[in-house]
Amino acid sequence: MTSLRKVTEREKQFSEQEEKLRAKMSKVRHKIAVISGKGGVGKSTVAVNLAVALAMNGHADRIGILDADIHGPSVPRMLGLTGQRLQVGPPGPFPASGTLGIKVVSMDFLLPDENAPVIWRGPLKMTAIRQFLSDIVWGDLDILLIDLPPGTGDEPLSIAHLLPEMDGVVIVTIPSKVSQVVVKKSVNFARQLGMPIIGVIENMSGFICPHCGKKSDIFESGGGQKIAEELKIPFLGSIPIDQEICEDADRGESFIVEHPNSAASKSFMEIVKKIEDFLRQKAEN
Repeated sequence: MTSLRKVTEREKQFSEQEEKLRAKMSKVRHKIAVISGKGGVGKSTVAVNLAVALAMNGHADRIGILDADIHGPSVPRMLGLTGQRLQVGPPGPFPASGTLGIKVVSMDFLLPDENAPVIWRGPLKMTAIRQFLSDIVWGDLDILLIDLPPGTGDEPLSIAHLLPEMDGVVIVTIPSKVSQVVVKKSVNFARQLGMPIIGVIENMSGFICPHCGKKSDIFESGGGQKIAEELKIPFLGSIPIDQEICEDADRGESFIVEHPNSAASKSFMEIVKKIEDFLRQKAEN
């Protein structure tokens, strides 16, 4: 009987948390996951700059980022939030607030210092992500971006399970052939789990010289568009290499705010317009 009561109590707690999750997420109009097949493609940098571009494009104070990379959270540093902690009020913990009112939740806010590792197996990670979605007071948001770690492991699976109403995924790649190969894995992952594919972004697409303005293809360019055409998915655009993107991220400053007229900033703004068009068409259908 004791064991039966424990099982019943766990089921009740799980049901209550699911209800909380649905209630919190009902206030978020759109949920978008940012994924990549491999590391080193600048996925988190892209996610942060997409959030800033969306905030600048009429969504200030109504954009959120869930940094779902439990083992390697980096979003807080890029938004100048390193060392912050989640503030807890009567309704629950609140996200930290970054550039243009972007709401941020990250494992980084719960660690004793930024060098502390998180040594967790899958079930603990899913529990943490569930609590980030259900316990945090996100408030009313237009778009919640979910920055996922590379690959198709625990965290992406958890998000797919917890948010079956996901609006779609944005896949980040670079022009290298190795990255193009693993994009197919990301596409198949999304399709098998029924997540709509918003499109592919090619990051590090050529280098624009800050002195003469000439573009040089450090990597073979056009790979992102080629793979998008091959897989019959939208190509959202390409982001050129700009040393200021990395330097601003390290300083916790917003690249797009600081350099609005750069080629990369203009690319980000064009990409968010396509994402908004996708969301608009999806809502109409």
